[in-house]
Amino acid sequence: EESLVESGGGLVQAGGSLRLSCAASGFAFHDLAIGWFRQAPGKEREALSCVSNVDGTKYYADSVKGRFTISSDNPKDAVYLQMNNLKPEDTAVYYCAAAEWRFLRGGSWYEGYEYDEWGQGTQVTVSS
Repeated sequence: EESLVESGGGLVQAGGSLRLSCAASGFAFHDLAIGWFRQAPGKEREALSCVSNVDGTKYYADSVKGRFTISSDNPKDAVYLQMNNLKPEDTAVYYCAAAEWRFLRGGSWYEGYEYDEWGQGTQVTVSS
């Protein structure tokens, strides 16, 4: 009933850009925080960014700040991650995840266990 679907991944050369989409269904979208995470083979999951649909608060990991931009489109129930100046180190499966902002607020937006629903992931591969 509640689902998140990522799209927009693919193969891109270093220095290029991709825009990932996270389409939400079955949620009270305006109550959510949506986070973006990634996981490379053999590596632990890494939090990248989060946006609150309640008050617009945004968070970024230091590793992507200035290169990645998160945005939310309420009429479309979608969240996007614009990724610029991509590096080979960005190669990973990218996931979006949903949490209720009222529980996440003031806490650990970067902790995967805070999120209740996850998408299936979309592969991003950056060639050197």
